Order: sequence, then structure tokens, then C-alpha cells
Amino acid sequence: MKTVFYKYQGAGNDFVIIDNRAGSFPSGNPGPISSICDRRFGVGADGLILLENSSEADFRMVYFNADGFQGSMCGNGGRCLVAFAKSLGIFENKTEFEANGNLYKASVVNDRVSLSMLDVDRIDNFEGYAFLDTGSPHHVTFTKDVSEIDVVGRGRKIRFGEPYGDAGTNVNFVEQKDESTFRVRTYERGVENETLSCGTGVTAVALASYFLEKTSSERVRIETRGGDLEVSFKYDKSRFHNIVLNGPATFVFKGEIEVE
Repeated sequence: MKTVFYKYQGAGNDFVIIDNRAGSFPSGNPGPISSICDRRFGVGADGLILLENSSEADFRMVYFNADGFQGSMCGNGGRCLVAFAKSLGIFENKTEFEANGNLYKASVVNDRVSLSMLDVDRIDNFEGYAFLDTGSPHHVTFTKDVSEIDVVGRGRKIRFGEPYGDAGTNVNFVEQKDESTFRVRTYERGVENETLSCGTGVTAVALASYFLEKTSSERVRIETRGGDLEVSFKYDKSRFHNIVLNGPATFVFKGEIEVE
């Protein structure tokens, strides 16, 4: 079966997106999805996203990691899907979509997409790192020079180590640049490699930085290897709310691929 796909990227985090409103894509088998995401033998992507119909919102997001298995929330993927949905004429400037049983609001201004994230009411602070869930689980550790970190080696060890168990976690290494700017490198589970950026990861870094009193700003700039993102939020009574992830979401190319 020939399938039309669209390639998008958000700060270097890249995705294959398929309009599956007709329900014809064979999503039950991880093999074809991992083959599409393969960077040497397929299209190449950090993940694959299906845009589907929703009875609760404008559309539904179904996200698969590069290993072919369905994943948790992907912030940059969500922003790219919003840009794609706008290109299809599903909405004009503002939208609401469904993902993993939750509803997310988003808006588009030129090539930048702002995505409202879920509230966060718990951050666990351990010796040397913090842990929180921003739609996906994230380990956050601070370092003096993030460019010197063996992200894959250290990230893989933490991702599969205690206390995360079989489900594992994403791992973020963070260097503070100034009062409200942080540089981040992320090891993503499901991709099992470093990605150029991670939306839920930079969101986790921004919230953890505020919680740990490394910044007093409720608007944080995050530098990633793929580009800059911005996270704004409000903090009230041990709860983060009005969390917004903002950054570019760019169409790369359209193609057709044979899917078995």
C-alpha cells in the first residue's frame, strides 16, 4: 500500500506525519513504523505521528516512537502536528486536539506554534537530579559543560537504571547560561539516542530550574542542538499551570512510501 507522508521538524526534532482520518494506516505492527523512521533504510525520523478524527476535539494525535511502539506525549511532535493540521485547513489560528486521552490547546503565528502543556503538581528532587512528568517522564541533571557530556552512554545507563524500572525515562543534561537561559541535550527513550531537541524535555528543564531556584523567571529560553525553544508558565501553591511550549514547526517535504 502506497502511503503519502509529510516530514516536519521542530527545532531539529523531526517527524513523519500521516493523515489517517480514513483509518487505513496499519498502525498495529511496529515493524513498518520503525522501518519508516530508520535513517538509513527509510524516510528517517525521531517518530511517526498519525492525524486521526476525534469526537472530542478538532483532531486526534497518535504518536509512535522511532522503535515503532506507541509513545507518550511528544511536545515538538504535537507542535508539528498542529502546523500540519493548519495546512489541511482543519482550523485557522487556534485549535484543540486529543492525545493520550488528554486535550491540548494550541495556536499558530507564522511558523511558530504555541502548545499548552498539562499542569505539573509534582517534582521529585533527589541528590544530583530531579524527576518529573510533563506528559512524558524526565530525569533532569545539571552540569557545568553540557558539550562534554556523553549523552548516549550516560543517558542509556540512567534511562534503564534504578529507580525507573522497565518503563524507563527520558534523560536531560542541562547547563545554565544566564538567569533565564539554559542549554539542554536529551537522550530520548524509544529513539534510544540523543535527539536534537525534545519538547517535553525542555518543558521539564524549565520547570525543574524554577523549582530548584536556579531561575526566578516564569519565562525560560532553552537552547538545544536543533534550535531555541521557549517555555512560559505560572507557579502557584506547588503547582505549575498555564505551561506553554513555543517554537518553530517547519514543513520539510512531502513524499510517498510503500507500507506493508
